[in-house]
Amino acid sequence: MDRDAAHWDAVEEATDLLHEERYREALEVLRDILAADAQNPYAYFFLGQAFYEVGELEPSRDAYRACLLIAPKHLGARIALCHVLRKLGDVRGAIKEGMQALEQAPADGDALYAVGLAYAARGDDPAARRYLEAFLKTKPELEVRLEVEALLESMKP
Repeated sequence: MDRDAAHWDAVEEATDLLHEERYREALEVLRDILAADAQNPYAYFFLGQAFYEVGELEPSRDAYRACLLIAPKHLGARIALCHVLRKLGDVRGAIKEGMQALEQAPADGDALYAVGLAYAARGDDPAARRYLEAFLKTKPELEVRLEVEALLESMKP
């Protein structure tokens, strides 16, 4: 089995726990995985998700950054880091991470959404509008589409 497949296999139990919304248990499993193999990018990514779900944003940020140190092209970690940085008030960092995600995947809906929200948080309505309108063209799920449409309506023209 190659190393990437072994890394995926190692996080299977933790991802099951995350799907079951058993975040604290997932945190324990992921810490054990990383104690055994500190080079598992998936473990850091899912650790970031688990921390985020329990409201621990700084450790979530750190886990996503650790993932990106090992796997710089991990798009999910880059987008998640963009969201976490925005929520922590680091709008400049959020935009930087989001733009890197868009360099990697220019039409990615999740990246467009993250960048649009980061620009909105900065108060740059024209830039936010540009990215959020592009996001809507990716045909997102109804709930998020309605959220973005409401945000766009609240912005200055």
